[in-house]
Amino acid sequence: MFTRLLVANRGEIACRVMKTARRLGLHSIAVYTAPDREARHVGEADEAWSIGEKDGYLDINRLIAVARDSGAEALHPGYGFLSENPALAEACEDSGIVFVGPPARASRIMGLKDSARAVMVAAGVPVSECHAEESPDDAVLLDHALDIGFPVIIKAVAGGGGRGLRRVETREDFPEALRSARREARAAFGDERMLIERFVASSRHVEVQVLADSLGTVLHFPGRDCSVQRRWQKLIEESPAPGLPARMCEAMGEAAVAAARAVDYLGAGTVEFIVGKESFSFLEMNTRLQVEHPVSEMITGIDLVEWQLRIAAGEALTWCQDTIRAQGHAIEARLCAEDPSRDFMPSTGRIHHQRMPRESPRLRIDSGIRDGVTVSGHYDSLMAKVIAHGDDRDEAVSRLSEALGSLSILGVATNAGFLKCVLDNPEFREGAVDTGFLERVRDEPLAAPGVVIAAAAMHFGGILDRDSAGDPWVSLAGWRLWGDDSGLMELAIDGKPHDVAVTILDRDRCRIGDDVFRVVERTGASLVLDIGSRVLHLDFVVMGEDVHVAWRGSSHVVRQRHSRTAAGDSTAASGDVTAPLPGTVAAVRIAEGDTFSRGDVLVVLEAMKVEIAIRAEGAGTARTVAVQPGDRVEEGTTLVTVAAPSSDPAPAGR
Repeated sequence: MFTRLLVANRGEIACRVMKTARRLGLHSIAVYTAPDREARHVGEADEAWSIGEKDGYLDINRLIAVARDSGAEALHPGYGFLSENPALAEACEDSGIVFVGPPARASRIMGLKDSARAVMVAAGVPVSECHAEESPDDAVLLDHALDIGFPVIIKAVAGGGGRGLRRVETREDFPEALRSARREARAAFGDERMLIERFVASSRHVEVQVLADSLGTVLHFPGRDCSVQRRWQKLIEESPAPGLPARMCEAMGEAAVAAARAVDYLGAGTVEFIVGKESFSFLEMNTRLQVEHPVSEMITGIDLVEWQLRIAAGEALTWCQDTIRAQGHAIEARLCAEDPSRDFMPSTGRIHHQRMPRESPRLRIDSGIRDGVTVSGHYDSLMAKVIAHGDDRDEAVSRLSEALGSLSILGVATNAGFLKCVLDNPEFREGAVDTGFLERVRDEPLAAPGVVIAAAAMHFGGILDRDSAGDPWVSLAGWRLWGDDSGLMELAIDGKPHDVAVTILDRDRCRIGDDVFRVVERTGASLVLDIGSRVLHLDFVVMGEDVHVAWRGSSHVVRQRHSRTAAGDSTAASGDVTAPLPGTVAAVRIAEGDTFSRGDVLVVLEAMKVEIAIRAEGAGTARTVAVQPGDRVEEGTTLVTVAAPSSDPAPAGR
């Protein structure tokens, strides 16, 4: 076994790999870019080396140079970035560095969907019958789509992870979706070739973990269901996959082993399938560790990272297929910096406070964040994973729901509250989940709870300021007083206006609606309120004009309004269109002098590996367009200045 390991990645996966490396007695070497200088993985490594600016994780030459200079004997690529790039595996081999992953040939075949499909057909692995050959010609691809019949999937030939993937419902939507998919694939993989496939409604996304050693042994693990997705990105994964017939599960396992053998696989990999009511077909093979690998570890007791390292060092697998059996049920939720109420828009900012559930043999936290670090827009939105185990599915789901309800992260928006709602949904509890599940439940409102509004109102009303010796009413600037002792407080909660009537009773108490809230204790970021029959514990941080409040896993930002314009609108008071978060301009859909209608896409930003369409809030005319593709913009940057709207004209020819 080698002794010095370079982890060529960042965030929670870098921390995860280094955790096993420490247990095995390996010396871990981290790399970091300028935005990640203060990141958690840097502090957890035995040593850390700079690799330059934000794109350093994609610089093979720089990574190999650091490996040589640091004396690393092996390199673990994590997932994402270069993990499936055969050029990195070849560079390691040329430099005498052990690559903790499969041979370059396997990644090269499986990295292109057309070549992967051909190899799977030859190996007898079931594949989709409705598949069109790739073409650089948009008209040819449209003809393929028409032949297949809408809805269809536009899919990048290269890469994976949901990038360069679009579902298209109609012929009219096809051109824009294809442009967007090509643009995203070109940026992510340097390859804009596309395939067209039939969209299979009410299908499930099930994958099979495999391990293969150099002696030819290939083993498969119980299937993982990854059907709960948004923008083709998984949010909740579990194993064993619920409700599948035993015969189908065994057939998928055998197909996964056949897929791995077909490319002489080595190490840990995952074969993904689309599953219908009575059949399954090959989707792709991820030639790396998966984000959701912990659920397989929880039900088998096998450390997959450890066996990645052991196999890379030449060791043989020490068990047979019959010994890999699921013990109970495991489920994972991906905690992301994003706002579900704004179509899962990525969120950036500084983490002012975090509180994670306590780990146990039945509850695991894989995290890449800590207090004080900044979540930037340069990388994806994944911050941590919460994984729960139970004797059965219901126990595991309940444990995960409880854990999500007890965590808090203040400073960026997160999807924790949304994930908890999904886990508590009756349909999910029954196991009746497919890839369309989130579309059926995502519109359920996630309004701020009354206790969150009360905490913010008490702050703005002066009740939480225990050091003030004066009357609390001195803090109530901007209120409209109604009567002797009550007022209407104008707030913006998560960017949306919310007026609340507050009655101050004394220095510790106020009435909001029919409830009387009393401050029990405020210590650091902890706030305890008494609401008569209940005592409620919240996390509470004030940063400038914003109050960050978290309760039962749901975090909210509250600001006192001083005008009728709510904070967080995508247009300024003048009507100008501004960037809602830092990012890079991917496309501009408007020209100077063009008219537009409400809902028209004006600019497309890319942030956290996601394309975000900036739409018009109303009708108007573009007076000036201040950006062009490739520009880097910060939150609040003016994208389009807007002339006074006329009567909702028809869109300009775009």
